[in-house]
Amino acid sequence: MLKELSIRQFAIIESVRLSFDEGFHVLTGETGAGKSILIDALTMVMGGRASADYVRHGAKKAEIEALFEISGDHPVFGILEEMGLETEEELLVIRREITASGKSSCRINGNLVTLTMLRKVGRTLLDIHGQHEYQSLLRTDEHLEWLDAFGDQHLKDLRRQYEALYGEYKTLEKELERLTADERETARRMDLLSYQLQEITAASLVEGEDQELEQERNRLVNAEKLVKAAGDAFEELYAEGRGGDSLRNALYHLEEIIRFDESVAPIFESVQSAVYQVEEAIRLLGRYRDELEFEPDRLNRVEERLDLIHRLKRKYGDTIESILAYAESVSGELEELRNRDENREKVKQRLDMVGEKLKNLADLLTSARKKAAKRLEQRMEAELADLNMANTAFRVAFEPAERGFTPAGCDRVEFQIAPNPGEPLRPLAKIASGGELSRLMLALKTIFIDVDPIDTVVFDEIDTGVSGRAAQSIAEKMAGLARKNQVLCVTHLPQVACMADHHYLITKEVSDQQTRTRVERLDEDGRATELARMLGGVEVTATTRRHAEEMLRLAERIKQAT
Repeated sequence: MLKELSIRQFAIIESVRLSFDEGFHVLTGETGAGKSILIDALTMVMGGRASADYVRHGAKKAEIEALFEISGDHPVFGILEEMGLETEEELLVIRREITASGKSSCRINGNLVTLTMLRKVGRTLLDIHGQHEYQSLLRTDEHLEWLDAFGDQHLKDLRRQYEALYGEYKTLEKELERLTADERETARRMDLLSYQLQEITAASLVEGEDQELEQERNRLVNAEKLVKAAGDAFEELYAEGRGGDSLRNALYHLEEIIRFDESVAPIFESVQSAVYQVEEAIRLLGRYRDELEFEPDRLNRVEERLDLIHRLKRKYGDTIESILAYAESVSGELEELRNRDENREKVKQRLDMVGEKLKNLADLLTSARKKAAKRLEQRMEAELADLNMANTAFRVAFEPAERGFTPAGCDRVEFQIAPNPGEPLRPLAKIASGGELSRLMLALKTIFIDVDPIDTVVFDEIDTGVSGRAAQSIAEKMAGLARKNQVLCVTHLPQVACMADHHYLITKEVSDQQTRTRVERLDEDGRATELARMLGGVEVTATTRRHAEEMLRLAERIKQAT
């Protein structure tokens, strides 16, 4: 839920910081005081379109910062993880800045994000309803999702089964499309693959041979230098008076010493070992020198072989291993293309079988949805009756989906109402009356309170055009909704304001030729005064004051009773 909202240099707000709790919050004040500006600021938090007009006159930028407290199973965690913005804390800070030039920046927990990312996160945190705004429950393309969310476990199980089978169906569909590609294109593909496979096969590549060839080429290119160096090293070790002779002479002298002093025995053993090692080195070095030859023909063959390998690497892979792996995949594709008629028929049979199963599941899903729709229609009409719309008919209209199978089934669902007897049913999105629309949204929210993951619901003057018993019904519904959700409401109705758990007064003051908006959290006495103003206008009389106090007492009894 929303814990804090900080606004600086936004429209006529110089600086405001608000704290929120659980329950029902109302914001009241004179027309033009800036109540809806607070809602505009929350809209910015959700990723609303920014404009330089929002920046307070004379300021360089506007800043809005919102702190949300979120539970560990909130869906926003999954969205943040997809974005690489994982957080272990159950607090989320969203910051939005708008410069005087109209540019804006968005941050989530200090991380810079795009507007699209912010909107995706914001939709899970706040649901804002204005008199003529259609969000969340009023988006036609989401009606099917809300109906399924309202449905029982059987419906949800059918939906999961359908989605799994639909995934298999689409995979088979793509496979069949690939196997029924244009004949000429297939023939060209087979020619290309055959040529590539023949080229790789003819090379008779062996894993690791390129490295061995590189070493051999180095030896052949530098053969003369190697022969001379090996000969010189051999002479240093084997020639008279050189390395080998010197060690043997040293060994002779040590033998003389050891006859009289056995303490030098370790030295004798070390030199003796060195003599054996040098003699072995002389033998190996001599053989290496004798085997070295300068072979121009062999060098040419090595260069040609390496050139062939490098050309194949440029075409088919960075290593011999990857080239051979590519050849294996080419061989498999060729085999498939040669047998594609047989494979195509198998895939088509499988696709038909899965399609039949999918159609049966879709029919079962439609049937389950229609049963859920009947229950939803009854619930909606009961809720609307509580909101003084007893004659309103609510229906869930079904039409076949335009594209046949869709990821969600074969249904297109739309919520429709007829506000008065004898009137035809019309789509929700086309309802003209603001009062009807507000009560309809409130009824939907009340029904979906257990399935809607959004914790904070904001109503911006949705009670405009409503009075009397309907106003009281709206107030009681909002108070009931606030028992589970955090509810914020901008209102002009005292019937709604008196039901609040928390009351904020928005006022506008002018000083030093500047207009500023102030927000004050009211205590019980302040609430009574504000309600009296709402009841009687500018002048608060003893009568309106007593009436306001009575409304507060009655509201408290109603809330306790429910």
